[in-house]
Amino acid sequence: MKKSFFRLLSVAALLLLLLRPSLAFEGARNGLVLWGSVVVPSLLPFMICSNVIVALNAIHILIFPVRRLLHRFFCLSDAGSYTFISGLLCGYPMGARTCSEFMDKNRMTSREGKYLLAICNHPSPMFLLGYAASGLPNSVPVWLLLISIYLPIFFVSWAARAYYGIREPEPSVSEKGRSSHSFDESLMDSCEVMIKIGGYIMIFSILALYIAKLPLHNPGQTAVLLGIIEITTGIKAISETFSGLSCGLWIGAVTAFGGLSGIFQTKSVIKNAGLSIRHYVVWKVFHSLLTIIFFILLSRFLPLLPSG
Repeated sequence: MKKSFFRLLSVAALLLLLLRPSLAFEGARNGLVLWGSVVVPSLLPFMICSNVIVALNAIHILIFPVRRLLHRFFCLSDAGSYTFISGLLCGYPMGARTCSEFMDKNRMTSREGKYLLAICNHPSPMFLLGYAASGLPNSVPVWLLLISIYLPIFFVSWAARAYYGIREPEPSVSEKGRSSHSFDESLMDSCEVMIKIGGYIMIFSILALYIAKLPLHNPGQTAVLLGIIEITTGIKAISETFSGLSCGLWIGAVTAFGGLSGIFQTKSVIKNAGLSIRHYVVWKVFHSLLTIIFFILLSRFLPLLPSG
């Protein structure tokens, strides 16, 4: 039944592309422009550098300033701490990719990897400050968006630790004697992942454009739907449709969720590690709901703050 559904879906997608080739061309171009102008410059250098750090066994140097804090508040091993930091700073899907790589190379236990997948994949501060914040109305401060997205990580961590039975940091795996990759191998590995990401961005940009052209009667629902599919297109649509706090609320919600495009990008980098994409989706939905709750609660303090 499942295979039959996807067979029919693939044929329907091809017919749709043939019926509206101009939309397919525009959507593909939008996706590739986004990939080339935003995703590659902001993610590829970090990905290459991360590969080199892992290959040289220099993880402990990077995490040294925050090692104790991450051990205490998130119960993470050294490898887990590095995975969390790389995912937080570099954005989707860097955290999931690092988690999968460490599990494949037995640098991280399976239990810690499953726990980390719930908390290591987030929008980067660069994306939030550079792109998401540009869609906010003047009445919504950037700090409200940042806190609403990042503060729930603590609560997701507590819930995930309880679910996966993490009570203390998993034992660190010795890095001695491991073979190191050359810089060329690290570069090619990073480029392969970037090509996969670019393909998914292009596909979901086409889908988002087709949905945007549908004669739907509720532009607000259309904008949120676009955000659920692909966050960059969705943020733009939400900023053009909503105003005030409702605009910031929906931008925060879809950004925390990551969109279906982000889910498929994540799936492409964890498929060999034994991690569950279904669990990942559940944790992202939970995170998005917490973002909505925190945004509403924190927005109540705005009238109490001095203006100007």
